[in-house]
Amino acid sequence: MSAPNLDPKALRDAFGAFATGVTVVTTRDAADKPIGFTANSFTSVSLDPPLLLVCLAKSSRNYAAMTEAGAFAINILSETQKDVSNTFARPVEDRFAAVDWRPGAQGCPILSGVSAWFECAMHEVVDAGDHVILVGRVLVFDNSGLNGLGYARGGYFTPNLSARAVSAAAEGNIEFGAVLEREGEVLLLGEGPMTLPACRGGDGNPTDVLARYLEELTGLSVTIGFLYSVYEDKGSGFQHIVYRAFAGEGEPRVGRFIRPDAVRAGEVKDQSTADILARFALESSIGNFGVYFGSETAGRVHSISTKGPRP
Repeated sequence: MSAPNLDPKALRDAFGAFATGVTVVTTRDAADKPIGFTANSFTSVSLDPPLLLVCLAKSSRNYAAMTEAGAFAINILSETQKDVSNTFARPVEDRFAAVDWRPGAQGCPILSGVSAWFECAMHEVVDAGDHVILVGRVLVFDNSGLNGLGYARGGYFTPNLSARAVSAAAEGNIEFGAVLEREGEVLLLGEGPMTLPACRGGDGNPTDVLARYLEELTGLSVTIGFLYSVYEDKGSGFQHIVYRAFAGEGEPRVGRFIRPDAVRAGEVKDQSTADILARFALESSIGNFGVYFGSETAGRVHSISTKGPRP
């Protein structure tokens, strides 16, 4: 898409392809009241001097307090802190009542249970279009060693869960599958019984293998999203790793897009496929997705919310 015709929503979606961590930025306002907001537009800048930055929308209700603050803190959330991210992303009256925190050396709120935190002196405020860039000079920090919470394409993910999934399946026969979605519908193959698209594991990154297979199969552009289901079929001995995936526009070469809640169990090849479709229909309706680990008959869903951080 060329510069004169940029679609803001499409541009935001494209920016969202870059996976980031999730932070809560905190300070105190002129009345010494703690304030904070969720942000994923954070990066390190320099080791000497020790600088970092975070971006803040000029439309934010925290704009005046943050740009006038002499100090602020960056709290990098751990993979168990999705609720904390959601709390600081929403217009809650007293966000700090819902979390455990303490004041840092400069008085900035430091949240408990985070992966790492940095308390900074305000080094510079840089104008940047509809945002400002807050550059902080690190005064003190701590690193807990906990795994961080990830965010990309409008949803949270936990890198450790994904790594565990691939590692668990590495020693057996692997099949990569996809819930390939578009506008609330899912691609199913065959007339009856129908199946989700899947391919046998090969050399290379699993998501690359799956993306190539799906694009060759359908003739559509495909983006692989996050891990959705990992289960062992004890009868066949196969490990199944299923990802969410997103299809571009056009008519698929094979199969058809169907609303998952319109598919009955007897119309698909097995109970595992029926379970995936039923769970996807439910999670889509409430906007709260998860990752399933287990077998074809029993397991556990690790909840991962899709209500995410705002810049």
